[in-house]
Amino acid sequence: MQLSAIQSFNQALIKMAVLLYQVDKTVTLTEQDYLESLVAELDWQSPICPEAFLNDAIFQARKALDTGNETDYLRALRDDLLFDADRALEVAMAITGVDGERSEEETELLALLTHKYLAKALVSGTRDPAETL
Repeated sequence: MQLSAIQSFNQALIKMAVLLYQVDKTVTLTEQDYLESLVAELDWQSPICPEAFLNDAIFQARKALDTGNETDYLRALRDDLLFDADRALEVAMAITGVDGERSEEETELLALLTHKYLAKALVSGTRDPAETL
């Protein structure tokens, strides 16, 4: 099944948010509440219900963190996140700060996201993934 660009972005956004709130190995109620509200507001266009997708995203993020592959996991989301780099950054900043503090791990992934994966799109509005390599 071919996903629309918005659905691919929605799924990447959820995966990114889950990774970012789990990276410090502390999950707070405020982070969970933010994620639930984010998922509820998305224009979901998949036969897979959002809750099932979220459960799988949690499993995949945990696996990436347990194996030390969080940067590869985030890199794999880059092209889909470029669909709306501004919104991706907005969500990344919110999910990492909603509990009142950013851990070192969260800050490192935010820096990677903003300075490498989304940088050109954020600065110039360019959304061509080939130009961000």
